[in-house]
Amino acid sequence: MATSNIEIAQQAELWPITRIAEGLGIPEEELEPYGRFKAKVSLRHLRTLQEKPRGRLVLMTAVSPTPAGEGKTTTTVGLGDALTRIGERAMICLREPALGPVFGMKGGAAGGGYAQVVPMEDINLHFTGDFSAIAIATNLLAALIDNHVHHGNALGIDVRRVTWRRVLDVNDRALRDAVIGLGGPSNGYPREDGFDIVVASEVMAIFCLATDLADLKERLGEIVVAYTRDRTPIRARDLQAHGAMAAILRDALAPNLVQTLEHTPAFVHGGPFANIAHGCNSYLATDSALRMADYVVTEAGFGADLGAEKFVDILCRTTGLRPDVAVVVATVRAMKFHGGVEVADLPLENVAALEHGTANLLRHLKTLRETWGIPTVVAINHRAEDTDAETAALIAAAESVGVTAVVARHFADGGAGAADLAREVVRLCDERAALRQAQGPAAAQGPDAEPVDALHFTYPDDATLWRKMNAIATRIYGASEITASTAVRAQIKRLQDEGYGGYPVCVAKTQYSFSTDPKLRGAPTGHVVDIREVRLAAGARFVVMICGDIMTMPGLPVTPAANSIDVDDEGRIVGLF
Repeated sequence: MATSNIEIAQQAELWPITRIAEGLGIPEEELEPYGRFKAKVSLRHLRTLQEKPRGRLVLMTAVSPTPAGEGKTTTTVGLGDALTRIGERAMICLREPALGPVFGMKGGAAGGGYAQVVPMEDINLHFTGDFSAIAIATNLLAALIDNHVHHGNALGIDVRRVTWRRVLDVNDRALRDAVIGLGGPSNGYPREDGFDIVVASEVMAIFCLATDLADLKERLGEIVVAYTRDRTPIRARDLQAHGAMAAILRDALAPNLVQTLEHTPAFVHGGPFANIAHGCNSYLATDSALRMADYVVTEAGFGADLGAEKFVDILCRTTGLRPDVAVVVATVRAMKFHGGVEVADLPLENVAALEHGTANLLRHLKTLRETWGIPTVVAINHRAEDTDAETAALIAAAESVGVTAVVARHFADGGAGAADLAREVVRLCDERAALRQAQGPAAAQGPDAEPVDALHFTYPDDATLWRKMNAIATRIYGASEITASTAVRAQIKRLQDEGYGGYPVCVAKTQYSFSTDPKLRGAPTGHVVDIREVRLAAGARFVVMICGDIMTMPGLPVTPAANSIDVDDEGRIVGLF
C-alpha cells in the first residue's frame, strides 16, 4: 500500500526553524517561533533587506485545472528542492491553504508525495493564525458598520447600499445570502447581508498587496463599505476602523518561514484564491525571498488564464515584480481530459485525445510568451500510468511552438526527480540575463527604448474598465465578446466616472475552462463572457468582475474531505491529504 502524503510528512526529519533561518542570514532574535518548526520573520528584519538586489523570479502556473489535479504546488516544491540540489540558493513562496478546500473537495495545499512543505498538518490547519486575523479584521469592520447605524447613523449610511460582507474560512453555501438584524430594535436595523470565504475578501487582497505596515493601514482606510442615499461613498476610515484592523493584522503581516522535506526554505504567506480573487501569495514574502536567495519559485493559483494573468496585470503592474521565467505544469491526464476523455477512462492510453487536448496547453503558452513576453518551460508532472507514447506526444506538442517540455518525477523522487527541470529554468534565466546585458544600460538606449526582456500587460493603464475586461476575455480567454446587464453596465460606468477607471481588473470565474462554462474543455473560442456582478475593492485598488456562475462563498461537496480527517489516541492527525 502506497504511503500517504501525511504519512510521508510525519515520517520526515525536520530541522529546527532556527537552522533554516540561519542559512538565510536571519538572526534568531528576528524570529517569532510558533513551536520548533515554523516561525514568523520580523518586519524589522525585512526592512534591512531593501538595499539588496533581487534574485531571479520563477513563476509557477499550469494548464486549466481538471478533476484529476495537476500538482502545481507539488511542482513548486519539487523545483525549489531541485534548484537547491544543483547548487543554487533557492527559496519557494506559496499561498497558505484555506480551510474551505481542506475540509471540502480539494484537500490540503502543501504539496504531495516527496515534494511537500512541512509541518504539513500545521500548514493546512490553522498554521500561525493569519486567516483568523484576516477574518476578525473583516468582521470587525462589518460590526462597526451596523453599530454605527444602530447608534444614530451620523454618516447617513443607506442600509440598502452596504457593500461590505462578512467572511468565514469554511465553505458554507447557506450563508451566501442572509438577513441580519432580526429580533427587534435592540438587535439593530434589519438588512440583507452575506458571507464570502476569507480568501475572497478584500482584506486578504490588501494583506497580500501591502508593501509594509503603513501601506496596509492606508489601504484598509480606503475600503469603501457603503454609500449614502446620494451615493456618497463611506470608507473604513470614516468609521475609524482602519487603525484597529491594522492592529489585528500587525503580527500576521510578517511572513511565515517553514521548510520543504529536503530543507529548502519556504515562505507560506497569504492565500487569495485565483478563481474569485487575485491568486498570489503576499508581496512581502516574495520580495523578501528575492533579496535572500538567487532563485525564488512562486506560484499563482489555477491556470495561467487566472493566476498568471493576475500575477502579471495586478501584482507585477503595481509592485514592479518581474518573472524571469514561467513554468507551466501539465499532466498527461489533464491533456486527455481536455481532449474529451472522462475521469474514469483517464488511466487508459489515448494519444489521439491527448493531442487534441494539448490545445489547452498551447493557448496558455501563447499567452505567456506572446502576450506577456515571459520565457516558458513546460513541466510534465509524471504519474505512474503515463505511457511513453503519451509523454512523447505531449513533449512534441510543446516543441511544436518552440517550448521545451521536461518530465519531472518530484512526487516520487523529490528534488532529484526535477533536476532536469531546474537546469532548464537556470538556462532560460541565463539566456534572458545575457540578452539584457547585450542590450546595455537603459539610459544608453534612449528614453523610448524597450528592454529586450520587457514584461507586457494585457491592457494599458488608461483603458476603461470595460475595455480592460474585454481585453482579458478576448486576448486571454479566446472569447468573442463580453456582455452585462443594463444595471451592471451602469455600475461599471459609475465606477469609471468616480475615478476608479485606472484600476486593474480582477476576474472571478470558473477555473475549469477558458470560458465561464466549467464543462467547456480544451481551448474554446468565440464564446461570450457575461459579467454578472461588479465589486469595487478600493483598498486593494482593483475592480472585481464576477462572471458566470462562480460563487465567492463555495459549498461543500457530497462527501467533504472533512469526513476523512481525524485524530488518533496519540494526538496524530490522520486522513488529511
